[in-house]
Amino acid sequence: MAARTAPRPKTIGRGTPGPPGDSVSVHTLSNGEAVVVRRTTRRKSGLSAFWENGQAVIAVPARLSLEDEGYWVPLMVAKLEQKARANKGRRQLPASNAALMERATFLSAKFLGSRAVPESVRWVTNQNTRWGSATPARKSIRISHHVQGMPEWVLDYVLLHELSHLIHPDHSPAFWAEMDGYPQLERAKAFLEGAAFAAARDFSGANDADDIDSE
Repeated sequence: MAARTAPRPKTIGRGTPGPPGDSVSVHTLSNGEAVVVRRTTRRKSGLSAFWENGQAVIAVPARLSLEDEGYWVPLMVAKLEQKARANKGRRQLPASNAALMERATFLSAKFLGSRAVPESVRWVTNQNTRWGSATPARKSIRISHHVQGMPEWVLDYVLLHELSHLIHPDHSPAFWAEMDGYPQLERAKAFLEGAAFAAARDFSGANDADDIDSE
């Protein structure tokens, strides 16, 4: 039997204010584990659900009231668990930074002749306007947690894109020549363009595949 939720609120943003930042909410997963509700002023509308270090996080606008939360958060939790069940048994994307580095090293060897040698590759949760970013001077790569729910070949494209920026810190013909060997290149680009369009209200600017830091 589906869990019952509060009646759908007629107006978002009216009612009892919720605590800012991260809070362990009254909401739980089906196994009883707590759910974190993350309120931020940077999010103007819409909610998103994702896993962070093994914990369910529901990101909501700061103005979402506790009354609104009682309706929307259980729905997002249900969708998150439904997606997890659908993905069970499939090959999982690298969950840890160490696994992400291992994948990046593999891709560099396979497609770039190991010429891109990052010193750090990590997931980040504060990157809401780009899928990935690189700082060539520091040989560091950051991948948005939003990519974690995407197919493996999309993650590989984002990683390879940022690895190529360690060799060419621009989008010159030489940069795209590095990417030519990736068989899912056009498919992954189209996927990300579609994802950015669909989430434009909540993930503004995501159609910029990456950002290169010059520091």
